[in-house]
Amino acid sequence: MKQAENIDSFIAEFPPEVQAVLQEFRALVHREAPGCTEDIKYAIPTFVLNGNLVHFSAYKSHIGFYPGASGIAHFADRLQQYKLSKGTVQFPLGQPLPFDLIAEIVRFRVGENLVMKTKKK
Repeated sequence: MKQAENIDSFIAEFPPEVQAVLQEFRALVHREAPGCTEDIKYAIPTFVLNGNLVHFSAYKSHIGFYPGASGIAHFADRLQQYKLSKGTVQFPLGQPLPFDLIAEIVRFRVGENLVMKTKKK
């Protein structure tokens, strides 16, 4: 897959059922992080609000969500059932995504980025 120019073209590369999940994920981020902008960074969809906020992607068997190490650490107890790494959680395709939890993580990251922005001033 070549690098997408924008999130629309990224999502269009996947089967319809995965596209629907990615569009729902995208809409959730916009609801929880009003004013965020979209970009493609590291070859995946990235949402920016006072710096990189979160990223997501799709793979053969899972949706990857990248809220950074702090986002994973802060919610580690509620993410135990998923495959985790330092800054990533993998949600298996074919299972409902925990959109309420994802929304909380996005809000947490919005707060973190706001604090970082204020500290820089």
